[in-house]
Amino acid sequence: MSAREIGQPEGYSVERAHRAVAAVVSDDNNHERGVDEARAVVAAVLADAGPAGLAELAVELSSQLGAALERIAVENGVAAVDLAEVWFLT
Repeated sequence: MSAREIGQPEGYSVERAHRAVAAVVSDDNNHERGVDEARAVVAAVLADAGPAGLAELAVELSSQLGAALERIAVENGVAAVDLAEVWFLT
């Protein structure tokens, strides 16, 4: 389902995903504040676009994380799937 299909402008999920991630990584001195801001972004997506919007946000975050892991994996000469396993499961 695309942003347009859930009644949001094109790029909505990308912009919201960026805001959520930026909130978490932007405040090195107060991790809880960043997490709270990310939760606020997610709550806004739910209010604006409902469960379909949350699904679109999750897909966008997964896609962006996957792309980042692939770049890191290439730089380190490992398979992206192996890096993802280490990143999340160990």
